Amino acid sequence: MTLTASELSAAVPVRRSRGRPRKTADERDDGNRRQDLLKAAAHLFRLKGFAGTSTRDIATAAGMQAGSPFYHFENKEALLAAVMREGMQRAVVRQKAALDATTSAAAASHTTPSARQLLRTLVRNQFDVLLGPDSDFIPVMLYEWRYLSEEQRGEISSLKADYEAAWVPVLHSLHQEGALRGSLPITRLMIFGALNWSVQWYDPARAASGGASLDDLADNALLLFLHEPPSA
Repeated sequence: MTLTASELSAAVPVRRSRGRPRKTADERDDGNRRQDLLKAAAHLFRLKGFAGTSTRDIATAAGMQAGSPFYHFENKEALLAAVMREGMQRAVVRQKAALDATTSAAAASHTTPSARQLLRTLVRNQFDVLLGPDSDFIPVMLYEWRYLSEEQRGEISSLKADYEAAWVPVLHSLHQEGALRGSLPITRLMIFGALNWSVQWYDPARAASGGASLDDLADNALLLFLHEPPSA
């Protein structure tokens, strides 16, 4: 018996590719447009505040039609939460990369990084998260928190706790060494408060023309919170 082409096609099982199906061009474009929205929203929320920014403003900044944000986000509050979530997720990844780089550099010279070196890495990375390129996301989290729902706050707080967890053993070691100025819990809070406040006064343009760099800020921050290391 001879099968027709259609019958033969039906008789042969279709082999499915393993893993997730590849995204279509439209799906990839949607992902890029979502990132464009997040970046535009973060910049405008930081510049004008959440209350002073409309979804039309965000759509225009992202090069979209006025109603396009609602294709990706239910409302402006959901977009704000997404900006904060994106910022914290990026911060966690960048912090881990910075710590890994410090550990790898020490391993190359057959040593392990000291608690003082690790704190310097954490502080320097925090300044980069707050003040470096593409740094609108975390300042929005710091100053627009009140607009989140309780559920949204819980989610962002969980990410924030993951980020801050890396600081705890480092500060504890410094406290045990007698290097940390002040009590451990209060100093930890004051460190974050001092570093986060830099978004209010630091001007990257002045740094580009010879002002204090982020490295300078990190070195000075350590002078505030750590005792001088003992002389060799």
